[in-house]
Amino acid sequence: MKPYLRDHVPQTFSEIPDTTSYEAGYLVSKNAGWRSVRPVIDTAKCVGCLQCYLHCPDGVIFRKNGKVAIDYDFCKGCGICLKECRPGAIRMEAEK
Repeated sequence: MKPYLRDHVPQTFSEIPDTTSYEAGYLVSKNAGWRSVRPVIDTAKCVGCLQCYLHCPDGVIFRKNGKVAIDYDFCKGCGICLKECRPGAIRMEAEK
């Protein structure tokens, strides 16, 4: 599932879920633009194993046509996806 911006931000404690976490992709603000590097996927090398998706702390990686894609509006450029990609399909690129 591709993450998306939620319209509702909890304002009181009673509006916060009483479970351990929000659903995947629950994002309330876009990246403020402070990222210095960003992951770039070589779709020719990507085997669709989704290890990057499983380890992404922000849930910004999603499946598109059997390969993975990144929603750069929410990616913080941490590089965890690069470390988890065994086929070497992800590289970090300086933000322009």
